[in-house]
Amino acid sequence: MEFLPVLWFVLIAVLWVGYLTLEGFDFGVGMLFPIVSKNAKERRVALNTIGPHWDGNEVWLLTAGGAMFAAFPEWYATMFSGMYLALLLILLLLIVRICALEWRGKINNETWRKRWDGIHTGAAWLVSILWGVAFANLVQGMEIEVLQITDPATQTYEVISPAAVESATVAEAASYTHHLTGGFFSLLTPFTILGGLVTLSLFLTHGSIFLALKTSGDIQKRSEKLAAKLSIGSLVITAVWAIWAQLAYSSGVWSWIPLVVAALCLVATAFYANKGAEKPAFIANFVGIAAAVAFIFTSMAPNVMKSSIDPAYSLTISQASATGPTQIIMSVAALILVPIIIGYSIWSYRVFSKRLHVDDIPDTPSGLTPQYTDNAR
Repeated sequence: MEFLPVLWFVLIAVLWVGYLTLEGFDFGVGMLFPIVSKNAKERRVALNTIGPHWDGNEVWLLTAGGAMFAAFPEWYATMFSGMYLALLLILLLLIVRICALEWRGKINNETWRKRWDGIHTGAAWLVSILWGVAFANLVQGMEIEVLQITDPATQTYEVISPAAVESATVAEAASYTHHLTGGFFSLLTPFTILGGLVTLSLFLTHGSIFLALKTSGDIQKRSEKLAAKLSIGSLVITAVWAIWAQLAYSSGVWSWIPLVVAALCLVATAFYANKGAEKPAFIANFVGIAAAVAFIFTSMAPNVMKSSIDPAYSLTISQASATGPTQIIMSVAALILVPIIIGYSIWSYRVFSKRLHVDDIPDTPSGLTPQYTDNAR
């Protein structure tokens, strides 16, 4: 493998680390704020903790998707065509969640706000599970085969045998394409469903610690108690899934390194969360999620998509990568823009670092007050 494809494989992993570690506590707050808040003011406190950050955090997702499209076009095409329904569902849930965050305060009506809050919470629960299912499929492998189109007009194709794939010349391989031939339900296995529970539990823990770190008063105490319990649950679930992944699906010994780091961090998270030390608990969980993402990518390498049918059908980093000039241009852009994104993120969290209390919330809710005529009633 050449240097640039490997570099961009690592950079894409870094972008997913940025998204899942930062958006993870946004999802966690979305799932938990109806539980930790007991009135309208406390709900606003919980939502205001992520208010300045959630849209900036989503930049990491857009950048990760764009980088995959440009640096590894066949990876992008194979994944997004084969997992179309699952990824479309994730996209729709993210859109609905954005609508809930943006629109809940536009109308000064309690029923209006509660409905959008319910939609926000439901979307956060579902998308947290679906992200785990998606990444677990990358570790486990999917029903990928190598095809060759024999008649472009009718889109007729034939499946290339594993032996033919392994012995193919460069010219022959150029005419082959990787296709995910399994249907939507082939993505759902006990391993991938457990992967969904991993991201769900990690995000719940992340969100509860973030709320304990960013609030004061009763909501902070409730979040602290929840974090102590959730951190133990996420530790156990993640440990079971990670050991299963390493022993059954990992292709090398390098993945043991991030796995051990993740394990130590999640143990530290549970320890500090039960001591009521929010800041070290949040840092430990943050690094734990980052190490879990690193484990996913190291367990995949040197493939970007593993085939569960035959290893010869797996899509490798070299096969999926774009041309050298494309990746050189991207590297220059990344060298300029990624530090800007990181700097902006650090600055925004420093500016909005103050704890929030219900006394900071105005007594009068925001939004337009509906006016009805007799005919409209």
